[in-house]
Amino acid sequence: MIQSETLELLEWHRLCQHLSTFAATKLGAIASRCLQIPTSPAVSEQLLAQTKEVYQLESRLTPGLSFEGVQDIGDSLERAELQGILAGDELLAIATTLAGARNLRRIIDNQEDLPVLNELVADLRTYPELEQEIHRCIDERGQVTDRASQKMGEIRTELRRLRSQITQKLQNILQAKSGAVQEQIITQRGDRFVIPVKAPQKDAIPGIVHDTSTSGATLYIEPNSIVPMGNQLRQTIRREQAESEAIRRALTEQIAAVKPDLERLLAIVTTLDLATARARYSLWLQANPPRFINREEQEIITLRQLRHPLLVWQQQHEQGHPVIPVDLLISPHIKVVTITGPNTGGKTVTLKTLALAALMAKVGLFVPAREPVELPWFDQVLADIGDEQSLQQSLSTFSGHIRRISRILKALGTGDGEDKGDVGDGGDEGELLPSPQSPIPSPQSLVLLDEVGAGTDPAEGSALAIALLQYLADHAQLTMATTHFGELKALKYEDVRFENASVEFNEQTLSPTYRLLWGIPGRSNALAIALRLGLKPEVVEQAKTQVGEAQDEVNLVIAGLEAQRRRQETKAAEAQKLLQQAERLYKEVSAKAAALEEREQALKASQEVAVQQAIASAKGEIAKVIRRLQQGTPTAQDAQQATKALNQIAQTYQPAAPPKPKLGFMPKVGDRIRLAKFGQTAEVLTPPDEDGELSVRFGIMKMKVKLEDIESLDGQKAEPVAKAKPAPAAITAPPQPALAIRTSQNTVDLRGKRVADAEIIIDKAISEAQGQIWIIHGHGTGKLRQGVHAFLQQHPRVSRYEAAEQADGGSGVTIAYIG
Repeated sequence: MIQSETLELLEWHRLCQHLSTFAATKLGAIASRCLQIPTSPAVSEQLLAQTKEVYQLESRLTPGLSFEGVQDIGDSLERAELQGILAGDELLAIATTLAGARNLRRIIDNQEDLPVLNELVADLRTYPELEQEIHRCIDERGQVTDRASQKMGEIRTELRRLRSQITQKLQNILQAKSGAVQEQIITQRGDRFVIPVKAPQKDAIPGIVHDTSTSGATLYIEPNSIVPMGNQLRQTIRREQAESEAIRRALTEQIAAVKPDLERLLAIVTTLDLATARARYSLWLQANPPRFINREEQEIITLRQLRHPLLVWQQQHEQGHPVIPVDLLISPHIKVVTITGPNTGGKTVTLKTLALAALMAKVGLFVPAREPVELPWFDQVLADIGDEQSLQQSLSTFSGHIRRISRILKALGTGDGEDKGDVGDGGDEGELLPSPQSPIPSPQSLVLLDEVGAGTDPAEGSALAIALLQYLADHAQLTMATTHFGELKALKYEDVRFENASVEFNEQTLSPTYRLLWGIPGRSNALAIALRLGLKPEVVEQAKTQVGEAQDEVNLVIAGLEAQRRRQETKAAEAQKLLQQAERLYKEVSAKAAALEEREQALKASQEVAVQQAIASAKGEIAKVIRRLQQGTPTAQDAQQATKALNQIAQTYQPAAPPKPKLGFMPKVGDRIRLAKFGQTAEVLTPPDEDGELSVRFGIMKMKVKLEDIESLDGQKAEPVAKAKPAPAAITAPPQPALAIRTSQNTVDLRGKRVADAEIIIDKAISEAQGQIWIIHGHGTGKLRQGVHAFLQQHPRVSRYEAAEQADGGSGVTIAYIG
């Protein structure tokens, strides 16, 4: 009883109604409105797994899972089992349901990572042969088709022949007796063909009168000449009806033979539709999947930015107020949370939000909170929220609360199990709490109490509330209670299983903020509110003297705690913002450093390849000269030609003179310099030490760099620190060659290219070339030449560039010298 009461108090039926709007089938909507609460964690885990997989599947499909064709065929299956004959539209509904179920199974079978859904549809039998037989015999209007049987085809042919003969006969009569008929039309009364005849002229067309117009001026007569054909038509129609019934009976018998499989199909499709409704509702709520925790393993209940689902619906569909989320982070040792604060501050909404979150997780719904969502699986959710005052039962507010709390204790399995009479105000109903001899089970229940102990004498109500909460701390997994009793605030300091929370109140606007503050009890605002609302100051002062100085001191302490908490929250938000900024800068710097290092390695590799290729080419050309000299008797002319060829080879592969370095500079504290590796400007914090290292700062980061890694803003390299260093070993590697003669290999033609495409071509040519390359860009508008020069200016391998000689193209060609 208390379970159904709790669901009613939490307005669970409204949430189920909202869920049903996301169902695709009638059966799915009914199942959503009558949602069953699972009785074991395994069932809840299974339902959550279904919801997660459908959620995942829906994100891949456009527009999502389709339940087209699926209908409620339960009644039809029952009638088929009872040997009834199904109508054509019922048979058609069964066929479309089979097709819809087969389409669902095909969609799920095509996905590889949906084990739960694949297992769900694994045993689904859709009987395509039965579906085909129904479509063969029943058309889209639910009528039996001519092809259903040979006999039906013959009957339909006979019907068409008779109707054609009757129509032709009547047309002849209408033309012959046009003066006696009211209109030149042929109509029907029942299954008989008639024509409208003027009442005074009825003898002109003898026959059977089947109907009369309202005014009596028109008689609908079946002429005697077509009566025999009409009788024959009626007999043929009876034969058609009998054959149609026989065909539908045969189809019905086939359906009755597989009724268990079709019922299972209907159950599987409904289960799938319910899972789809849960996934779509969860997506609409922007909810996240919950994880069930075990508090005995020291796991914390984590519900950040938790929103009340019914208030979210109200905001979206009924133009309600914005939903204020609450944060519920409850340590494993906490068994009771007492929430204090002003009325209409959100205490009761917090209770209901937590309860609905627990129930939503149990039925396989996602919870409208920020990830991660972690909460226990409660075997029961029990609530005493609202007023159970009843004039019929002579129950006061206090009595109503006590009755409901008694039922809660009984549901926990800790009550004495008997109802010992009605409860009256100040009456004695026996034991509210069970006797100490009662066995103590280990329940996993969530208990929610609103205004515990209210409705009676404050002293006795407070004492009863304390005893009740201490008892629930022993016998329930978690209890959350709202109260105005100040004595309950002190329980936290007497028992570690208790925690305080309060709803924030803005004294300036005299309105609640609906924020939940943890660890701080709510303070009394009644006197402050009364003063601001215009109550005489002397009355408020007199009330303060009645309250006493101790209460004022407590309120001041609580106010100080609230102010301190607000300051900490502000500082935490600022720190979080700075941390995010630092993380972003770190990622940017790391990415740029990695890109520069990768590019440098690529350039080195390309240079090594170019050097090896140049050496091999030079050796080959020298070998050719030597072979020419060795052929026959060398003459002075041959020697002169060989010398000339060797000089040309030397000029071709002789390395270009390195560019003169720019004058160096020495950075001083406060100077702005450039970090070449990162492409960032920085400020010098300390002068270089004897190892050539100095401290710099860019943005909010400080770091040490070497002199060789920095340059001035105008591109000057830093002077090295004077320090005795060993002479570098002689490099025996071959010198880096530089091309000095223009060939097709060192010439790049960019005419007609865009600047972006030209940069890619130039970069490739530079990586493969040594010495000089000739870049043909033409004159045109000058944009291509400007883009080429800008790219060469910043390229690390280009030492300088200049326009070619007039004979080589002048300003339409640029020569780049590779360093």
